[in-house]
Amino acid sequence: MHCYSSRVACSKLTPQPQAQTLEQRRRNAKFAKTQENRMGKSEDQIKAQKAKEVQKSPISLIWIVILGFIVFGGLIFEAFEHFFGK
Repeated sequence: MHCYSSRVACSKLTPQPQAQTLEQRRRNAKFAKTQENRMGKSEDQIKAQKAKEVQKSPISLIWIVILGFIVFGGLIFEAFEHFFGK
């Protein structure tokens, strides 16, 4: 596409590259890293590598302990009160 009009009009017609957001840049870097690690490996090796990866829990251990204390802590206090209470 040629533009013979003024430079302002010409620059509006040509697509300008958009800047990446920080999130896009981070995800693109992560994708590039995984693709680079896959280069030269067979599909069987890639599947075996995925099977070895340890999945992280969606909630941290601290929250599991707090939730456990809330659920089972009341039972423990009731048992102490039952055995050692009046």
